[in-house]
Amino acid sequence: MSQARGLYSVAQVRAFDERAIHELGVPGYTLMNRAGAAALRVLRERWPAARRIGIATGGGNNGGDGYVLARLARAAGMGVQLLALVAPEKLSGDARRAADEYLASGAPARPFAAAALAESELLVDALLGTGLRAEPRPDFLAAIRALNAAGRPILALDLPSGLDGDRGSVLGEAVRADATISFVAPKVGLYLGDGPELTGRLYCDALQLALPTRAAAQPVLECLDQTDIALALPARARSAHKGDFGRVLLIAGGPGMAGAARLAGEACLRCGAGLVSVATAAENVTAIVAERPELICFGADSAGALNAPLAAATVVAIGPGLGTGVWARAMLDAALAGGKPLVVDADALNLLAASRQRPPAGSVVTPHPGEAGRLLGLSSEAIQADRLESLRRLVESTGAVVVLKGAGTLIGASGRVSAICPYGNPAMAAPGMGDVLTGAIAAILGQCGDPWLAARAGVMAHALAGDELARQGGRSLLALEVAARLSRWVDVGRAGTER
Repeated sequence: MSQARGLYSVAQVRAFDERAIHELGVPGYTLMNRAGAAALRVLRERWPAARRIGIATGGGNNGGDGYVLARLARAAGMGVQLLALVAPEKLSGDARRAADEYLASGAPARPFAAAALAESELLVDALLGTGLRAEPRPDFLAAIRALNAAGRPILALDLPSGLDGDRGSVLGEAVRADATISFVAPKVGLYLGDGPELTGRLYCDALQLALPTRAAAQPVLECLDQTDIALALPARARSAHKGDFGRVLLIAGGPGMAGAARLAGEACLRCGAGLVSVATAAENVTAIVAERPELICFGADSAGALNAPLAAATVVAIGPGLGTGVWARAMLDAALAGGKPLVVDADALNLLAASRQRPPAGSVVTPHPGEAGRLLGLSSEAIQADRLESLRRLVESTGAVVVLKGAGTLIGASGRVSAICPYGNPAMAAPGMGDVLTGAIAAILGQCGDPWLAARAGVMAHALAGDELARQGGRSLLALEVAARLSRWVDVGRAGTER
């Protein structure tokens, strides 16, 4: 079973089903049997010692998938307890046929009862699938609560019941699965919002169907992978010199904020920028240079101090530790007037939000949900409630490539299929991580000259560095550790290999 790079809406996947049935001549019941067989393979791979399984079924095709799985598991010698929230005689179409074949094998279907869940080693959620658009009715909510409270591992079929398949939001309550198998194509909601938390380990099975071409069915999102790094940072020529790899001007670090400037500068160097100059409050210079002498660091007491560095720069990154006072405003105004591509983060975003200015063409903005809310005049909760729509609005309002940070960082740009980073981990929720990402994107933009590729590669390298460190253990990571590890992940000579 392989995972496709493209992620699709529930409506798109339903259309793929219809195309298979009506244009390709694959009967719906054949697809249902393939789904049940795929679920059994996952079950046996993930829990090879399980012998007694309980399958909770609802109505519709998701319940039908559950009946097929029950029949196949029983034929494989497993003990099966089928707990039906919708009586078999009330089913119709392929789901009714699946129930009839299961019952014809001599096995019973019992009415759903929470107490019966304790009789199984493993539970299967076949209650609702992708058809849900509002909070489940009370009997389904009670069944979802019972599954979650049973203390048994759960395999969800197609989608954890109660999860919105398009937005990744919870509709009332949702099953918390240990594993989920997504049929035909992966749904967007499995990757957004609460989706990853509720899905557990994700398996995908296309049910032997070839997806339509990209021109015929463009995905809603595409997942980043290591090829994004290779595209932005091809192998260097042996004769290369530092002048070939961009000049980054980093405007960062108001009074007392030397650390933010240092972190962003470190990331710039680790990602291969040719030269990195740091314009900062004068009091920060000694601390930054003492720790990282490779940075060309100078105190910028006024906007005039930026004239020559701006003229020489390939890319300007602004925001980490900048502050929002008079000095910070002058720094941002100078950067905007310079006309160079910007990577805008942190306080520089807050200043943009207050002034309603737009960055120059070719820029990248990197808001977290709070900063995104200020840019759009919304709360961070509203941003998180529909991250895809928030991304679309940010792209429209800023005219830039937008990196909407958070679990499942999103990247959008006008005329592009948006991307999501399926990597990263909770240990990266630590001070300074955004500064490191800003430096990484700026360095890569200075080398490739393409803000779309640079944003994708920077996000990917940052997440992979964090994941590598998290595998070594620890509740929280230090941003400087991640910055130091970036050089391993932008090494395209080894990109695509396991580390």
